[in-house]
Amino acid sequence: MTSHCFHCGLDNSPHQSYSTIISGKQQNFCCPGCLAVAEAITQNGLEDYYHYRNEFAEKVDSKPDDILKTLAVFDDDSIIEEFVDTQQNHSEIQLTISGINCAACGWLIEKQLIKLQGITKVGVNVSARRATVSWNTTELKLSQILNHIEQIGYHAKPFQAEQHEASYRIENKAFLKRLGLAGLMTMQVMMLNLGVFFDLFGHIEADTKQYFNWISLLLTTPVIIYSASEFYSSAFRAIAAKAVNMDVPISIALTVIYFTSLFATAQQTGQTYFESLCMFVFLLLISRYLEHSARYKASQISANMLEYMPTVATVINGSQHIPVLAKSLKVKQQVLIKAGELVPIDGIIIHGNGELNEAMLTGEFDLVHKTIGNQVYAGTINQLGTLTVEVLTPLKHSILNEISKLQTQAMANKPQIASITDTFAQYFVVAVLLIATVTYFVWLNIDESKALWVMVSVLIATCPCALGLATPSALSCAVAYLNKNGVLLKRADALEKLTKVNWIGLDKTGTLTEGKFSLKECINLTQLSTDDILSITASLEQYSSHPIAQAFSQYNNIQPVTDFTAEVGQGVQGFISGNHYKLGAAGYMNVPIPDHLLHCNVFLQSDEKLLAGLLLTDIIRESSSNFINNIKQQELVLISGDAPSVVEDVAKQLGINTWYGQQTPETKLDLIKQAQAQDNIVLMVGDGINDGPVLAQADVSVTLGAGSDLAKSSADIVLLDNRLDKLNLVFNLAKRCRIKIIQNISWAIAYNLLVLPLAFTGHLSPWLAVIGMSVSSLIVVVNSIRLLK
Repeated sequence: MTSHCFHCGLDNSPHQSYSTIISGKQQNFCCPGCLAVAEAITQNGLEDYYHYRNEFAEKVDSKPDDILKTLAVFDDDSIIEEFVDTQQNHSEIQLTISGINCAACGWLIEKQLIKLQGITKVGVNVSARRATVSWNTTELKLSQILNHIEQIGYHAKPFQAEQHEASYRIENKAFLKRLGLAGLMTMQVMMLNLGVFFDLFGHIEADTKQYFNWISLLLTTPVIIYSASEFYSSAFRAIAAKAVNMDVPISIALTVIYFTSLFATAQQTGQTYFESLCMFVFLLLISRYLEHSARYKASQISANMLEYMPTVATVINGSQHIPVLAKSLKVKQQVLIKAGELVPIDGIIIHGNGELNEAMLTGEFDLVHKTIGNQVYAGTINQLGTLTVEVLTPLKHSILNEISKLQTQAMANKPQIASITDTFAQYFVVAVLLIATVTYFVWLNIDESKALWVMVSVLIATCPCALGLATPSALSCAVAYLNKNGVLLKRADALEKLTKVNWIGLDKTGTLTEGKFSLKECINLTQLSTDDILSITASLEQYSSHPIAQAFSQYNNIQPVTDFTAEVGQGVQGFISGNHYKLGAAGYMNVPIPDHLLHCNVFLQSDEKLLAGLLLTDIIRESSSNFINNIKQQELVLISGDAPSVVEDVAKQLGINTWYGQQTPETKLDLIKQAQAQDNIVLMVGDGINDGPVLAQADVSVTLGAGSDLAKSSADIVLLDNRLDKLNLVFNLAKRCRIKIIQNISWAIAYNLLVLPLAFTGHLSPWLAVIGMSVSSLIVVVNSIRLLK
């Protein structure tokens, strides 16, 4: 005869036996997982769970080896290609993690994962329930990372927008079920006990009162086992990881109340507190649910670009138009985009023109005219016209997807104040446990009947939930607001550093100016015609990606160039018709520059002879003036590789007193290091390839959306709409965010300092402690959400 698992009700294996003693009887189980849970329930004195349950529990997850085998699918190359970014031996992935309740959960996951050999970086965004993990692929597999997260009590899988939303809805539904059960049972237990307390039923006998106690126990047990399960599981995960979190004191308080009341009922002596216990859990869940909803609202604003993630595209195959999944598009394929459709991919327009809404990238709602040769971006909307676009990059590497990933990475880089707060919260929880213990023993000598409740009040009232929310809630809202306004923040800790910046270095070309050069003057020193000089110049520049090259793009008399080379920040050289030419800055030439050519910013040399000097001019961005006029409190320094005369002219027009011309990438870097050596906090703004080193060296770095890929990879902040005056918004928000964090932390600490004496002296009842703790946390979240306005 086949037996059934005592825990989950499934058939037991006829070949393997798993059993333990529960309530004096031997019970059989189907697997080691169910056996382990039953033993844990028994060891913690919760055997009554099996007496009062009305249905079997879910089957427990398989043993670790089985889980690892199941997760091995995530090591498949096709999975890795879709979800993992790999460069050489280093990989990075975004994960959706279910089971996260508070900042302590994020801290626990980070601390546990970083212990794995091969993990290089871990960042958990509690608000978005997402994590960014970087690891060395030669030392660790993705399946092992996911398995380790499973072992500490959380569930992780590669982030997908649709599944992430589904995960939130499942968690939200479970939250409401726990809250609903707690609310229903609270009403029932309160009705019974209020009748007893206020003698609403008239004089009742002791047996009737005892009967009410047993009914209250029966109604309260599901609240402890189911509704309060998240508090216990969170506390257990922390203790298993040899740490403490905010749910530890809450779990202790709930357990003390339950077993005290259980003992009083069983012994028919003393006072029961079932109605208070149900009310505590109900109020705690309301608080957590409101926090959960508020954090989700903030994270949704931050992640709203996922709404623009295209799903389908129309591929042009000869005369056929074939609908396909956007993520399946390959480079060089041609896509048809009609009016009103989302652009499904990053690409170049090869036919047609249109008016595009790029507000999701830039925050600006004015339509942008696009025509042949212009680039379009996935997620923008083609409002007018029909476009044929050639795919430049797969959807996985589109700017939209990169922004989405960078948003998560930004929250993974915590500012110093956040790290200090997290550490303080951990020690504070330990302090709360010690104070509660002292409180209990002190009140045993004062009034034994109140000792338990005073201790419970201390445990609940001083739980540092608000302190844990103080920093992450403010940072989430700040990042969300910047994203909404076309500013991409790659590191959240950059906001903290921005408030301390007192030295700003500015590149000229493409940053303060539009990077659209035109030839103003050509001084020919040879017998060659000016057209010949310009032909040689245009031929050399045809292979250059520098903005200067665009000034010669209209010349058609292009000659073939051999042995072409380019030096960043210096110039280019090559052979034309057997003659060697160099084109670039004055410092790139091997010959002296005559005084009458010093105002030029580009020079042409052949062998050891200077052929010509060229003066190229650029247009100053309108946003540059707006930025400079509103940022006078910092020291501004213009650093450019252009000719000193040109740099001086731009500096005078913008009112910048300190400037440096003819700077190489090395000398630019020396200037930044020198400023830092003088105890300055340096912000560098640049957009070119030659700005990569200085952007990486600066304390905070900014580039424009039109900047080079190297500049964007080195920068901390990207201004997607190329408006430099958006930096004023960033500076103002950084100050507001810091103020909000300080306000939140000050409130959290002040609240705990205020309620601790009240709770310790017995002037704060447990149910008031629950309300106070809940209101304290909500005040922090609401205060942070004000950053979104």
